[in-house]
Amino acid sequence: MAAYKAPLRDMRYLLHDVFQGANLASLPGFEEFTPDLLDAVLDEAAKITENVLHPLNRSGDEEGCRIENGQVRTPKGFPEAYQAFREGGWTSVSSDPAWGGQGLPRALNTLIEEMICSANVSFSLYPGLTHGACITLGRYASPELQETYLPKMVEGVWSGTMCLTEPHAGTDLGLLRTTARPLPDGSYSVTGTKIFITAGDHDLTENIIHLVLARLPDAPKGVGGISLFLVPKYVPDASGKPGEPNNVVASALEHKMGIKASATCVMNFDDSRGWMVGEPNKGLRALFTMMNTERLGVGLQGLALAEASYQGAATYALERLQGRSVAGPRFPDLPADPIIVHPDVRRMLLTQRAYAEGCRALAVWVAMALDNESRNPDPEERAAASDLVALMTPVVKALLTDLGSEAANLGMQVLGGHGYIREHGMEQYVRDCRIAQIYEGTNGIQALDLVGRKLPEGQGRLLRQFFHPVEAFIAEHSGNEALAPFIGPLQKVFGRLQQATGFIAERGMADPEEAGAASSDYLRLFGFTALAWLWARMVVVSMPKVGTHEDPTGFHVAKIATARFFMERVLPQTSGLFAAIMAGGGSMSTFPDEAFGDRN
Repeated sequence: MAAYKAPLRDMRYLLHDVFQGANLASLPGFEEFTPDLLDAVLDEAAKITENVLHPLNRSGDEEGCRIENGQVRTPKGFPEAYQAFREGGWTSVSSDPAWGGQGLPRALNTLIEEMICSANVSFSLYPGLTHGACITLGRYASPELQETYLPKMVEGVWSGTMCLTEPHAGTDLGLLRTTARPLPDGSYSVTGTKIFITAGDHDLTENIIHLVLARLPDAPKGVGGISLFLVPKYVPDASGKPGEPNNVVASALEHKMGIKASATCVMNFDDSRGWMVGEPNKGLRALFTMMNTERLGVGLQGLALAEASYQGAATYALERLQGRSVAGPRFPDLPADPIIVHPDVRRMLLTQRAYAEGCRALAVWVAMALDNESRNPDPEERAAASDLVALMTPVVKALLTDLGSEAANLGMQVLGGHGYIREHGMEQYVRDCRIAQIYEGTNGIQALDLVGRKLPEGQGRLLRQFFHPVEAFIAEHSGNEALAPFIGPLQKVFGRLQQATGFIAERGMADPEEAGAASSDYLRLFGFTALAWLWARMVVVSMPKVGTHEDPTGFHVAKIATARFFMERVLPQTSGLFAAIMAGGGSMSTFPDEAFGDRN
């Protein structure tokens, strides 16, 4: 089985050197979070993820979840691991201290989430969904609901879910049929069926709190007639403990390609008591708070599995003896050279590494913006951070999961036939990562969100939060010859992104299908531009440290070398993306519908 070690050196480098995490302590409420404290938390997170969660990854995949007497059971070891996880305070790290949370910065929590997902992505989904539900309840629920549910959910004694999808209504939530009938006591009777509900039922917590989208009897049609309801598995009694069952039943488990230790349920609500969260017919707005939180979390799953797969592949490539170097034996005393000498193996490993380290930088940068959005005392700074998060959320979700899936496949390829069999654990990363491109809004939907909503919002206001700092960075460093191999490619791809943005804005205004046709290529072009900028920023930080006492292990030498590989061997694919965007969507829109059918 592939081993996992948390990449603490790279995490600290980003937190402290690249993004100056010490500045977090200047934000109200973060005063105590010194670099030493942040490092200590990362160390403890590494211990539980490496020693408690990762050993259950393969066994959980093989055993999966099951239903016994109407109760979903998680794989062997999961309840005990969750208990240790909860008792260690890991369910509450970035939650609001008003409800018992520790209030840690989102930037730190992002790195902790990555470790959890790398170690055991199925396990990560149980506390991950709860955290998103807590954020939504903290913003939209009544004080009474908050007081009843949030302390238990933050503590991890109770968990949460998000119930949107129905058998006939996936992304198009305007079609949903679940109903909510008002009751005399101010609660509601909720009836309907939801599918694909992650952590819909399990044996890790004593109660499960469902956030359910449903329609009131007089609700208008479409998404403007959707309300949000809190529906517990057990209605709390007068003492706040789980009381009577609430007619919330997991009728089936989905049979999935991956994340098999995560209980993905068909949930039936049959006159289940619920309480409205937020305003009538405005439930979708409230639940988007949770959805956007989960989209950033799903992006981290892609990054995490890219990292885990890279570690497994690199270890194997250094040890596996097979063939000789094309330039002649590199290790003549051995019966064969390790496969790390082969150029194509090095290409795959460096691609994985460039993806993982670049995507980690992108995730931490956006997480820093989340911290500023919630904590910065300057209203203008908060608004700017909010715009950046809104712009980058679809990019983080789609790019990190696309590249994570590519990286997982590359890792399996490095091992050849051994990667295809279960014993080494590499094929599990491929299966587990694939869902991340689908759930919480498919990556095609993320691309449409970027070009259809985010680009035109405020006449391009959101774009300024990315374009302006990139422009300033290029202007600041364009005269530095040592940085030319990094600034030159960044300047070129940034120019293409600007030109493609103008093209989509102009053509999309006349024909929305043109913007739709370009959307996926545009999101990837945008994402690779962001990675190029972040890699160049990392080079600026690392270059002065090379050959000094600050680089005794060659960390910064390897960082610059990885950046060079990204600029020379990965970034050139953006020329093809640019060409596809500028070609327009005619070849798609004019293809006859009937030709997709019978080809005889």
